Amino acid sequence: MIINRQHWGWAIIVILATGVAALLYIGEFHPQRLPFPLAMPASLHRDMAETGRSVAGTPLGLIYGSIAAGIFVFAALLGARRKRPTLKVGRLQIWLKAHIWLTLLTVPLILLHSGFSSGSPMTKWLLVIYAIVMVSGIYGLALQHFIPRLMKEQVPLETIFEQIPHLLNQMRESANELRKGLEPALAPAPAASSAPPASSLATAGIAAVAEPPAATTVLEAAPDPSIPVLKEFMDEAALPYLAAHRGHKLLLGAQRVSDDQFRLLKISVGAEWQGKVEQLQAWCDERRQLDLQTKLQHWLHGWLLVHIPFSILLLIFTAWHAVAALFFY
Repeated sequence: MIINRQHWGWAIIVILATGVAALLYIGEFHPQRLPFPLAMPASLHRDMAETGRSVAGTPLGLIYGSIAAGIFVFAALLGARRKRPTLKVGRLQIWLKAHIWLTLLTVPLILLHSGFSSGSPMTKWLLVIYAIVMVSGIYGLALQHFIPRLMKEQVPLETIFEQIPHLLNQMRESANELRKGLEPALAPAPAASSAPPASSLATAGIAAVAEPPAATTVLEAAPDPSIPVLKEFMDEAALPYLAAHRGHKLLLGAQRVSDDQFRLLKISVGAEWQGKVEQLQAWCDERRQLDLQTKLQHWLHGWLLVHIPFSILLLIFTAWHAVAALFFY
């Protein structure tokens, strides 16, 4: 999702909520830093010096932690919401905006909940997992801002991602057919006029003399000097490139090198082969663009391979943290 003017409302809500949460935190735990008195309700006030508990164990700290945990659960539900776009539980765009901005709100909530302290080893692991989830999410959000624009500029032949293997197959088959067409066509020579049958010769009183069968001759077209050049280029460069799993590692995988190679090939073959060479170059150029599209698509969605598993792990650790904090501390 692209961050634009439609997100201003969410940004203001997050900023205001952060300000209110910080103000309550200072009023509860550092009232001397405020220019005005801010007393918490008696039911929410706990003196840490008297109780010996951390900020997270106070009513206000528990409120911060509970809100953050609720946001974690809501953020995890986005995957289910995407799989069921027809559900009448709010537009998907609103879910995406809420996912972005509410998870950003968890940053100040977690800091205030922990009192800016890492706490026990379990809490440290929880914070590490939380940091991985947040960093991977922000990284993915940043990629969504410039990868589509980069793809539009550098991949003018962009196609549906799932069809790329099929298109690569088609190009390989077409190139193989072109290569087969370079083999010389062999045709039998027309048969010589046959001799009269032996039976008729015998009838006429002429002794039949057995003649050896006429040898089948083969007509070969005059050699075209362009064909060996084109065959060598296809066998050593074009066909391996079109069939390679990772074409960017081969000679024609680089745009500049490919242009130079095809320029030399066009000079080396006759005018009647220029169309075939241009078609072959078009296949290689398209293969290069499909490779680039695949690479950019992997960048665009690869961060989810980190973000989703660690998000699930974050939910598990959060539940463990809540149970341990309530019953064992």
